[in-house]
Amino acid sequence: MKSLKSVLLASVVLIAAAPLAFAQDCAKSPVKVGFLPKLDTDPYFKVAQQGAEEAAKEIGGEVIQVAPSQATAEAQIEFINSLVSQQVGVIAISANDANAVAPALKRAAQQGVRVISYDSDVAPDARSVFVNQVKGDSLAEMMLQSAHDLMGGEGEFAILSSTPTATNQNAWIDFMKAKMASDAKFAKMKLVQVAYGEESEQVNQQQALALVQAFPNLKAIIVPAGIGLPAAARALEEAGMMGKVKLTGLAPATLIAKYITDGSAQDIWWNVSDLGYLTYQTAQALAMCKITGKEGDKFTAGRLGEYTIGKNGELVLGPAQIVTPANLKDFKF
Repeated sequence: MKSLKSVLLASVVLIAAAPLAFAQDCAKSPVKVGFLPKLDTDPYFKVAQQGAEEAAKEIGGEVIQVAPSQATAEAQIEFINSLVSQQVGVIAISANDANAVAPALKRAAQQGVRVISYDSDVAPDARSVFVNQVKGDSLAEMMLQSAHDLMGGEGEFAILSSTPTATNQNAWIDFMKAKMASDAKFAKMKLVQVAYGEESEQVNQQQALALVQAFPNLKAIIVPAGIGLPAAARALEEAGMMGKVKLTGLAPATLIAKYITDGSAQDIWWNVSDLGYLTYQTAQALAMCKITGKEGDKFTAGRLGEYTIGKNGELVLGPAQIVTPANLKDFKF
């Protein structure tokens, strides 16, 4: 006979693994959607907001965007509670910490608010759908491939990420490490350090300079964060190191256009406005019960066409591209 402790433990495991499911009425018309990015000063999320507002003009409803001045889970939790009090129908969050915000999101769901994530996921049992800008593995491989090309396939490189708890960046870094270990093409590349810019331009600049000082043979830095890459580029340029140390990662292409043009940097990017547009369309489809978040659910996302929910509630906007001098003109942000 099983002990009471083992029965209780099994119950806890089952509860933790259960998908987000609360009694929520289906909206008869478009609802108010509360967008909660990681940080209020990041231009990336302002452009995504423009896409959401475009979608709202097309199909109705309302966009509210609020965000903390510090990229922490604690700051986001306050805004989650605020959005619930503003009676939004859906919260769309880009998480600073996947697990730390989950309890607050579950409480929101218990009060009738539907929850989706975009850009950076939360714990899957705390949301219905994750609107991903691109498949994480492919994005990580593109960053690694870009660094490989810039540094001639060998030598030391570093990663300058955002925060130690950032969901998407950590997944990308883990994939890059695994890829280097398993693919002979990357065998001559050596990752010397992972540093963190803490979603701050100043900290990113300081960390970029610290990396080149600590590792004199450093050939490249991968910066998988939109604020970090332009900041690192400015710091290295002022120090006379740009070009000697190549940069790649994620950033609005227009912010590092001159470095892409002169060959000292590359960029991996996608249509940011479309991410906001798709997130809003997804939020409304969920609110009106056109989708539930289950694998195989289909809906039409306005001008972007038909989408299908994938495994674990993931919805992928589309493939990214490596931005080079040859295709730079195609990226307006």
